[in-house]
Amino acid sequence: MCTSTKRASLPRRHNRDEIANIGFIVGDRAVAVIDSGGHPGQGEALKAAVHKATDKPIRYVVNTHVHPDHILGNAAFKAPGVVFVGHHKLAHAMALRAPHYLATANRDLGLALNNDAVVPPTLEVKDKLELDLGNRTLTLTAWRTAHTDNDLTVYDSKTQTLWLADLLFVEHVPTLDGSVKGWLAALDDLAKQPVKLAIPGHGPVQRDWPQALEPEKQYLLMLRDEIRGLIKQGGTLEQAIGRVGQSIRSRWPLFDQYHKRNVSAAFAELEWED
Repeated sequence: MCTSTKRASLPRRHNRDEIANIGFIVGDRAVAVIDSGGHPGQGEALKAAVHKATDKPIRYVVNTHVHPDHILGNAAFKAPGVVFVGHHKLAHAMALRAPHYLATANRDLGLALNNDAVVPPTLEVKDKLELDLGNRTLTLTAWRTAHTDNDLTVYDSKTQTLWLADLLFVEHVPTLDGSVKGWLAALDDLAKQPVKLAIPGHGPVQRDWPQALEPEKQYLLMLRDEIRGLIKQGGTLEQAIGRVGQSIRSRWPLFDQYHKRNVSAAFAELEWED
């Protein structure tokens, strides 16, 4: 197993959206890549790292969710016999977002990408799916709407390693693109799993389980509870954006860049709950 871990960063020209944790797992017969990076060049570098580490063939490329820093390296792995795996809602999410992702990459990151960079899954996960790499079985779990509506985790039972992707942010403020209530429910379920090593979507790998989930969980609980309280008082979205979470602003890198979006998303969800 090999990972490349990244610290909290925004996608910029100097990093070309190489900001997410990506890696691969080697079995006796085959290799599974877990996320492919933010552009085809990063995917090529990851493929070269696989070939340097092993002569086993790459059989699977697993995309954990739709965000571009996790999927736009896919094209580097297109070859006969390679299966692209994702949540059953991933292909639809890719189709909806591809024009925006490609335009942003071309305009803001200096990456000349076209539609070939977006490679949808050829094998979809609706609940759970096992991939046999040869004396190494990976369990893929499709989650209900949480960080996004297409989150997938990968569990390597041989090493008790859990790849959470963006269901876990470490040293990077969580980014909400799905459901705050669903995300909290997913964290409760994830905490019950036997894990020796947890690999977040962003930030260093974690060995203290399930305590590694707590900072993110506390952030999401704050988001939910403060917004609920404001809604009960008749507060508006504008008021929520200005007030919610300001007491913990200094605790999270990239808070100013993402927190307001989180408040907006959570407010829209909680405004209509019973």
